Amino acid sequence: MAYLPQELITKKRDGGALSGDEIAFLVGGMTNGAVTDAQISSFAMAVFFRGMEMDERVALTLAMRDSGDVLDWSHLDGPALDKHSTGGVGDNLSLMLAPIVAACGGYVPMISGRGLGHTGGTLDKMDSIPGYTTQPDNVLFRKVTEACGCAIIGQTASLAPADKRFYGIRDVTATVESIDLITASILSKKLAAGLDGLVLDVKSGSGAFMPTHEQSEALAESLVAVANGAGTKTSALLTDMNEVLGHAAGNAVEVATAVEFLIGQAQDPRVREITLALCADMLVLGGLADETDSMEKVAEALDSGRAADTFGEMVTLLGGPSDFVDSYRTHLPATPVTRDVPAPASGYVTTMDTRQIGLAVVALGGGRTNPADPIDHAVGLTHITDVGTKISKGDPLARVLARTEDQADEAIRRVTAAVTLGDKPASRSSIYRRLAPTGDA
Repeated sequence: MAYLPQELITKKRDGGALSGDEIAFLVGGMTNGAVTDAQISSFAMAVFFRGMEMDERVALTLAMRDSGDVLDWSHLDGPALDKHSTGGVGDNLSLMLAPIVAACGGYVPMISGRGLGHTGGTLDKMDSIPGYTTQPDNVLFRKVTEACGCAIIGQTASLAPADKRFYGIRDVTATVESIDLITASILSKKLAAGLDGLVLDVKSGSGAFMPTHEQSEALAESLVAVANGAGTKTSALLTDMNEVLGHAAGNAVEVATAVEFLIGQAQDPRVREITLALCADMLVLGGLADETDSMEKVAEALDSGRAADTFGEMVTLLGGPSDFVDSYRTHLPATPVTRDVPAPASGYVTTMDTRQIGLAVVALGGGRTNPADPIDHAVGLTHITDVGTKISKGDPLARVLARTEDQADEAIRRVTAAVTLGDKPASRSSIYRRLAPTGDA
């Protein structure tokens, strides 16, 4: 049925609820150009101020999912599972999670994004690996997923094209910060991957996408309710982003720490806790384990080395070095300048402005403020001190990997300003809350 876009915009502007058909009409117009940029902008602003009911959120998500291809993995002998993070600093969990779940019998066709602003992007990390193809065609994507159980790639133009146009307009019309629209944007792309189960890692804290804990919790609740309402079993963890996750932030440096984690060389306790909790939930959603033995299964897949082997196979099948896991240091790019960040005083690390740590990496060239910005994959921060650590004046708060001394000086200034020292150790949390699947999905 045909509608007048302006009438639907008026209805939402005045606080009315749109039907599934009305929302599908608007999304169809976003895809084929029948709805103008001005009308999309007005619709976004109406939703921003008036909000959407749950049925509207589900309808918007499904219409955007169905605006392009929806993948089908029903021929596989195991469930298609995935994880999405709302973004953070030092968050390389996808690199470990995908091969762990694959080693447990799941299939993880992980379609990831690039970083923007203070948060890093999984795809930028994978681009650090020489030869690795982050934009394979669908034939290679399917071949790799079926062969080793996982493939970490970038979004193709055929998946949720309505979201690409809608987000581009929201980005320049001050309508990004809408939980209704964020929910549909995230889930339309993930559900287009044809998943049997999805786990969400929703960050809360100074380095998170949402500015307050209450907003992070509201986003997690919306994502779980809408995804299950759309027919995909979905759970979520609300996790801490009041400090860098792990001890590195950058692209190649986070790939290195992922390999070290997989081979058991170095495993940050917080990273291990959150990674295995997400993996365990994925197994439960996919019917590969129950809640009593899921954690044991994922820990065995990691500690036995099977997950590391799976990661190495994925890298090789997507064009990377065949010896990457064994010789990752020789393959990853390095920088000519290495400098430590000296602590300006003695005391305990009480707080960390994690967003500013992420922006220090951006200033080094390891992130972007514009989607078209190039990335320097080698630069970053390592040996980042945990919140709660007692240090003496002059001890390193972090190590800077830079191209020039001037860049290193700027990063040192930013990291120093982002870390607060005090007289008492601070408490730390990793996982605040788990949100179980809802509805009939």
